[in-house]
Amino acid sequence: MFSRSLLSRNLNFLFHRRRVIAYESTTPPFQALYSTYFVDDKPILVRDFIHSALYHPKHGYFSQRSKSVGVLEKSIKFNQLEGRKAYMNHLDKVYKQSDTSWFTPVELFKPWYAHGIAEAILRTANLSVPLKIYEIGGGSGTCAKGIMDYIMLNAPARVYNSLTYTSVEISPSLAEIQKETVGEVRSHLSKFKVECRDAADRSGWGDMEQQPCWVIMLEVLDNLAHDLIYSENQVLPWKEVWVEKQPDRKTLSELYKPLQDPLIKCCVEIMELDSNQPVSKARSIWSKVFPKPRRCWLPTSCLKLLQVLHEALPKMSLIASDFSYLPDVSIPGERAPLVSTKKDGHSSDYKSYLEAKGDADIFFPTDFWLLERMDHYCSGWLKMHQDKSSKQGKKRRTLVLDTSSFMEEFGLPSKTRTKDGYNPLLDDFKNTKFYLSVPTHNIK
Repeated sequence: MFSRSLLSRNLNFLFHRRRVIAYESTTPPFQALYSTYFVDDKPILVRDFIHSALYHPKHGYFSQRSKSVGVLEKSIKFNQLEGRKAYMNHLDKVYKQSDTSWFTPVELFKPWYAHGIAEAILRTANLSVPLKIYEIGGGSGTCAKGIMDYIMLNAPARVYNSLTYTSVEISPSLAEIQKETVGEVRSHLSKFKVECRDAADRSGWGDMEQQPCWVIMLEVLDNLAHDLIYSENQVLPWKEVWVEKQPDRKTLSELYKPLQDPLIKCCVEIMELDSNQPVSKARSIWSKVFPKPRRCWLPTSCLKLLQVLHEALPKMSLIASDFSYLPDVSIPGERAPLVSTKKDGHSSDYKSYLEAKGDADIFFPTDFWLLERMDHYCSGWLKMHQDKSSKQGKKRRTLVLDTSSFMEEFGLPSKTRTKDGYNPLLDDFKNTKFYLSVPTHNIK
């Protein structure tokens, strides 16, 4: 989404640098005077707090803001813009006129962004069987419509006629918008449906799907809740972080417990599969003399989603796009999020995730190296490979591409180029990548 790209962060966001203080055992945990209605009398894991802050039916960010995902009235005619300055002026005008927090890339570059994804699918899919596509978190439906348009115009008629496109959307308001968007082409309606549910809930998928299919996730991973782990120094074991109310019931703070949550333990295991080396004596001494607290954010909700998808759709092919890193993050920890809110047309960042109270978007960078490992782990191969219990080859063939490389290969970059050669899709989204994962012949 544009408001998260490097260029727009410099343009639209007012940044506040934060001094990071070391967390010693005598230091009180993080505290915040907000968001107390997300936490009951019992402590909750950080991922549950973040999930409520984003998706709570009454108080969550996406539930309160039906216009959190913007829809452009008409496509931008890049070839008519002089260059970078003209493009930025046009976007500034669009954002000021809208009541939206951000526009996704698929919206800013419609229909060309979706067309590139459709071309990647058509080149890779087995078109001798009916093409089945699932999109998770379909936003306004622009991607679905763009893909279906492209298949209708460029694939053999039998491919379009047998196509089924299912959007799995957790937001009821966005689900309705998707139906309206796709319904602009009447012939799409019989091939498209929206299932308003949580994609990470296994029961929603029904029986295991044995046929090949495609799963699309655009800017979904960044809004999946993460867990937080903490260690007092470089060698002590990790502890999982919980959020609890203070006795005054107006303040939230962090609580640290030994690792016990299965998702957290599994994610740490995947992250450290190749790093199980004994701690050196020198490192142990150094950590005591110069203790350096560690904080690490874990994509546990992403892991859960992948587990569900691999179980329900073992022959799926996956296309995911997201941000590989985010600029000017003040919240401490590896893979830390931005917590951003918009008021009176201006965006600003909170300094702590605990300040999120339903008015803020919480989004994380995607560690594509870790995403690939989780994908292999959920397919069953990585664990067998580590245990040396099987000599079977990988069950997934994976590829990570910069957005510019993906679009140059599958898209039509000339359609998003301005008169002087500047191309915002290729030039401005340097912090975004595509992840492609397809099954190999080693799956059952």
